[in-house]
Amino acid sequence: MAYSFYIFLFVAVVILLSSFVTVKQGTIAVITIFGKYRRLLSPGLSLKIPLIEAIHSRISIQNRSVELSFQAVTQDQANVYFKAMLLYSVINHDEETIKNVAFKFVDSTNLMQALIRTIEGSIRAYVATQKQANVLAQRNEIVEHVKHQIDQVLETWGYHLQDLQLNDITFDEEIMRSMSRVVASNNLKAAAENEGQALLITKTKGAEADGNAIKIAAAAEREAAQLRGQGIALFRAEVAHGMTKAAQEMEEANLDISVILFTMWTESIKQFAENSEGNVIFLDGSTEGMNRTMKEMMAMQMQKETQNKSGK
Repeated sequence: MAYSFYIFLFVAVVILLSSFVTVKQGTIAVITIFGKYRRLLSPGLSLKIPLIEAIHSRISIQNRSVELSFQAVTQDQANVYFKAMLLYSVINHDEETIKNVAFKFVDSTNLMQALIRTIEGSIRAYVATQKQANVLAQRNEIVEHVKHQIDQVLETWGYHLQDLQLNDITFDEEIMRSMSRVVASNNLKAAAENEGQALLITKTKGAEADGNAIKIAAAAEREAAQLRGQGIALFRAEVAHGMTKAAQEMEEANLDISVILFTMWTESIKQFAENSEGNVIFLDGSTEGMNRTMKEMMAMQMQKETQNKSGK
């Protein structure tokens, strides 16, 4: 009799303890009665009917991640190897959503297999329409394509694709080497073009600088030549004017104007002797030659005075 009492007491304690259910934070428990869905239990301590209600599954509503590694083939028959990280979660805490998550697949292994194969198939289908050279530059396009295709399917399972990261995209070793050579050749080509442009700019700027220097020098030389010409013309005019005036004064004094020519001739001889560097200069020292020179200088002076008067 005592043994029966202890057995009954033990069974009662077990049944009582089994009536209490603890659900962890971030998890929802699915309760069934004889295999049929009954209700959901929120996080915390809850009660259930002993021996009748059973916990079918505990659904995590937290974000979950999985790493993928698979291969795809491009339009031009190049093998592409992907390493990706998938982040997904239950859409919401609604009862229908949790029921889909709990009863859509036999277990989480089957869910994971279907999820991975679906994502791999979507990426392979997209890559098959692209050429090898375009794949590396289309990470974002691939992700957007997969999310657009997969979200509709996952929603029927009660899940939502949070993020998909393509961490690594590689090709066969031979293709990688050829791509490296292409990149290196393009870099060399770009460097050569940049050097050519730099050299062209340098040469152009140098030519412009030289041209400007030549223009400045030519302008300066032209201005100097004008000033020299003006100075020589003024000097000649002053000499002619002085000689004319001297000749008039000597003629009024009844003196021979040949003295002036002789003085100029001797001064010229002196200048040539002092400043010449071995050059030979022939001068007409005759009276006729000096008279002719004097007349020419006087004629030039008279012509200039006539022009000045007419200009006024």
